[in-house]
Amino acid sequence: MEMIKAVGVTKCFDGFKALDDLSLNVKKGSVYGLVGPNGAGKTTFIKALMGIYRADAGEMTLEGEKIYENEAVKRRMVYVSDDLFFFPTYTIKQTAKMYKDIYPNWSDELFEKLHDIYKINLNRKVIRLSKGMQKQVAFWLGISAQPDVMILDEPIDGLDPVMRRNTWKLILNEVALRDMTVLISSHNLRELEDVCDHVGIMFGGKMVIEKSLDDVKGNIHKIQIAFSKEGENADERMASVLENLEILHDARIGSVANLIVKGDIERVKGICLALAPAVFDILPLTLEEVFIYELGGMGYEFENILI
Repeated sequence: MEMIKAVGVTKCFDGFKALDDLSLNVKKGSVYGLVGPNGAGKTTFIKALMGIYRADAGEMTLEGEKIYENEAVKRRMVYVSDDLFFFPTYTIKQTAKMYKDIYPNWSDELFEKLHDIYKINLNRKVIRLSKGMQKQVAFWLGISAQPDVMILDEPIDGLDPVMRRNTWKLILNEVALRDMTVLISSHNLRELEDVCDHVGIMFGGKMVIEKSLDDVKGNIHKIQIAFSKEGENADERMASVLENLEILHDARIGSVANLIVKGDIERVKGICLALAPAVFDILPLTLEEVFIYELGGMGYEFENILI
């Protein structure tokens, strides 16, 4: 069941298309990672989704209801941005009271329980806290609101490693217990890989890939292959591998080739093993590598990296 659906969303700024006919689908109870290079349109989309920007075209819905200027729908959503805003004179306690007035599922019991994790004096003014502590307050309040949807834009920046781990644990616990839906935009692909089950890759204001995390990785593979120099035609056999496979990246360490290959894994294995390599391994592929080589094929320039 789709919790968030965007269809044909377009947003222009002074003639520049920040979002270009973008469509997106987030299933209920999923953790969806929205990734892309700087300028891809991730934050613009999130701000349009939250009603901060008004889209020029297209539609965004939450369980079939339009989101823009829909107060009842917005009470089901919590947004934690990288650029936080709190009222200048409000303490944590006062801000919590405001959240309680806004969000119908607010839990005083959960708020008190989370105080054991976010150990910040309730009478402190939020804007007087460090950025990292303000981020803790944002998560503390957001989780206590018990929303149906959490929208997170570069959410964990500024938190120390222990607090990062605790915060993710709390969020994923809400996903498991209440079927909460989470949409995350982040540059930390390693972190997303640990928490997301679906991913959307944006480029140039468009959605270029939208799949489950397993499916995203399923068509791109990292292999290590080498042919013995003592055998016949080692160089020719390596050339045959390169000619018959769709190679996204080729890095060499001596006679060993580390290849990023696109295609069906059984076909890849068949072609390689038929040439009797001395070394053949299929290596784990990270989300970061998928991101780099998928976008590299679309004209996004990357420096060669050693794999």
